[in-house]
Amino acid sequence: MFVKICGITNREDALAAIDAGASALGFIFHPLSPRHVTSAQLEPWIAKIPAKTMKVGVFVDEPPESIEKIGAQLQLDIAQLHGAETPDRHPRGIRIWKAFRVHNAQTELPDYPAEAILIDGAAYDWTKTGHFTRPLILAGGLNPENIREAIARTAGKAWAVDVASGVEKSPGRKDHARMKQFIETALQ
Repeated sequence: MFVKICGITNREDALAAIDAGASALGFIFHPLSPRHVTSAQLEPWIAKIPAKTMKVGVFVDEPPESIEKIGAQLQLDIAQLHGAETPDRHPRGIRIWKAFRVHNAQTELPDYPAEAILIDGAAYDWTKTGHFTRPLILAGGLNPENIREAIARTAGKAWAVDVASGVEKSPGRKDHARMKQFIETALQ
């Protein structure tokens, strides 16, 4: 299981997530998020993240040129797109994950042309994933207490899990013990 800790806003939380075994760290560049970061905040320390830990920039309807610039400046591995982006508006020179927010079990999702598809919402009916040809990421409402059950609901179809608020003591500040517990439980 690939585990991404999202909404990282500071070096201490990043290092704690890495020490706990996170596969990837997510940095949210959407100004309306309580976990919003800027390139200037990350630049002093993001290059020190080990190469084995993927750096994922999270964007919402950001112009491709802006994503390309931030991606190159911070050496991001992935651009995770959370808005109404379409394949013709993908940034170049960076791998793409596409996120879909799900509000009910009947939501139909496309097999979008991205490296991976993030399904954000506990309500999703994972029996509807037979048409997907890309790896699937489970997100939304996850925490150390429910992660095993959430993974089980995917019937082996989730390649990865993604958590932000479920391991926080306040928005943008991670609870290091809960992060460690989440990662250990997800990897069982």
